[in-house]
Amino acid sequence: MRYFPSPALVIAAISFGGDCVFAQDFPSRPIRIVTAAVGGGSDVVARLIAQGISPSLKQPVIVDNRGNGVIPGDAVSKAPADGYTLLLQSGTLWLTPLMQTTPYDAVRDFAPITLAVSAPNVLVVHPSLPVKSVRDLVALAQARPGELNYSSGSNGSSNHLAGELFKSMAGVNIVRVAYNNSTVQMADLIGGQVQLAFGTGGTVAPHVKSGRLRALAVTSPEPSALFPGLPTVTASGVPGFEAATLTCLWAPAKTAAPVILRLNQEIVRFLSLAETRERLLSAGLEPVASTPDQLAARRNSEMARMGKVIKDAGIREH
Repeated sequence: MRYFPSPALVIAAISFGGDCVFAQDFPSRPIRIVTAAVGGGSDVVARLIAQGISPSLKQPVIVDNRGNGVIPGDAVSKAPADGYTLLLQSGTLWLTPLMQTTPYDAVRDFAPITLAVSAPNVLVVHPSLPVKSVRDLVALAQARPGELNYSSGSNGSSNHLAGELFKSMAGVNIVRVAYNNSTVQMADLIGGQVQLAFGTGGTVAPHVKSGRLRALAVTSPEPSALFPGLPTVTASGVPGFEAATLTCLWAPAKTAAPVILRLNQEIVRFLSLAETRERLLSAGLEPVASTPDQLAARRNSEMARMGKVIKDAGIREH
């Protein structure tokens, strides 16, 4: 992957004067990446990036697990804007404020560094459902409004939002069945109590391979290296559909542009390595490095796009 820093960022870095002097010495002490609880996808990505950029930065990079929800974002929004406290979090950072009151502002309180990884979902159905494609599913759902159901996690979860987005864009009436327990959710899907779901690749892959579930499409905008040969939803009858979990890196607002540039370059360099890509793909993740400007634009577009879905569906987190 070839990468060039944003011209605006380079100009800002050149014009910062004293901050450039500071950036020449950055980092001079350990960096902390604040993220969600141990064991989740964000934790895996944070640890991989921390190990990957520490040698080139010549400083320890420590992962600080702060629990889930708004806790990591709240901690980083209040941290000094010096580049030594970073946030690695999924799109929940900017989606949660659309569903509940948060102690931070997703736009005002964070300086974008880079997109890191994307984790698309897979649209799967129970084999008893007489469909072999997304077009078949849409036609069946339109012929039987309110009769098909989809399983999801809690309010605002990625598979819940994917389901509501699908309903809106495909023009179908399918009924959500919410679960608090992912094991029960999968058991009911395999057992046929629910007909379809937008599942993570790692969760559904073994059941697709065994024939207990049928995969129809991947929710990324382009075909995914994670699911070779599987078409996208957008190319299979629902143009423009995209529902992937994006994980990104941020610094506190007002962090100096030269510091952001240095962090961006080191993280993007690491994400661009073939070895990094292979390790991420094996974990069900795709590297999607970006400029800070590209991340800011993606956040804003996702807030507008999914904000409408959230509002129309009346989704509120509890």
